[in-house]
Amino acid sequence: MPESFSRKVELAFDKFGQLCVGIDPHAELLEEAGIPDNAEGLRTFSMQLLDQLEGVVGIVKPQVAFFERFGSAGFAVLEDLCSDASKRGFLVIADGKRGDIGSTMSAYAEAWLGKASPFVVDALTVSPYLGTGALSPAIALASERGKGLFVLCATSNAEGKELQQAIRGGTTVAANVAAEVASLSKITAQGKTKFGTAGLVIGATVNLKDYGIDDLNRSGNCKSLILAPGFGAQGASLAAARAIFGSNADNVIFTISRSALRNGFDQVRQSVTADKNELALALGA
Repeated sequence: MPESFSRKVELAFDKFGQLCVGIDPHAELLEEAGIPDNAEGLRTFSMQLLDQLEGVVGIVKPQVAFFERFGSAGFAVLEDLCSDASKRGFLVIADGKRGDIGSTMSAYAEAWLGKASPFVVDALTVSPYLGTGALSPAIALASERGKGLFVLCATSNAEGKELQQAIRGGTTVAANVAAEVASLSKITAQGKTKFGTAGLVIGATVNLKDYGIDDLNRSGNCKSLILAPGFGAQGASLAAARAIFGSNADNVIFTISRSALRNGFDQVRQSVTADKNELALALGA
C-alpha cells in the first residue's frame, strides 16, 4: 500500500515548513535570467532552480502550461524535472488544472496520477466546474495511488468572480465546492490521516467573505488541505499568512513563484530562505 498523500504533506511540513515554490519558466523570467526561451532553456532554468531550492523547501509546483508551450520537447523537460525533484525528496504538485467528464477525466487521471504515468508527481490541480462529481475518477485513482488533488475553489482572476460568487442553494458556488471537497476529504481520510485525498485551491489575494468561505469551519472544510497561490509578486504578504487564513493556516501550502527570483536567479536560495523564515514567524512556528 503506497504512503498516503496526507503523510507526505505532513512530513514535508515537519521538515521544511509550509512554503512551496512554483516553477514557472515563462518567457520574461527566462529573459531576466539570461536563459534562451526554448526547450533547452526550460531545462537549464528548471534544474538550476531545483538545485537552489533543495534543502530549503519541501514542495515545488511546476506550472504545466509553460512546458506545454514547447510541445513534446517541453513535456520531456517536465518529465525529467518531476522525476528528478521526486528523487531529491521534493513533494511535487503539477499545476495542470485538468477537468473533464467520464472517460476523458479518467484518462487525465491516468496521465498524471496513474502507475504508468510519465510524470512523477504527488498531486495535480483540477477544475470542478463541470461538476465536482465529475472528478470522481481522479479522486478514486489518487486515493488508490497515495496521490492528491487540489480542486479550484476561489481563484484570484477577475473572470472567476461571476461564477464562483454566484449563489446556489443559499450559498456561493465556491462554498459549495469547499463543502463537497471537505466531504470527499473526510471519506478518503477515513479518520486515519490528517488530510484526505482532495484539497482546495484558494487564492491568497481574494476576499474570502465575498466567496462565502471566510468561515471555512462553517462550510465543513476545516480539515481540507489548502493550496494558496498569490504570495509575493501577486500581492499577498507571507507576514499576513495567519491573518488571511485564520485557524486554517496550519493546513495551508503557501506558494510563491516569481518573487523567488526578485534578487536575481543566482540569489534564489537566499530569497526563499528569507521567505521561509518570514512565514514561520507569521505562523508562530
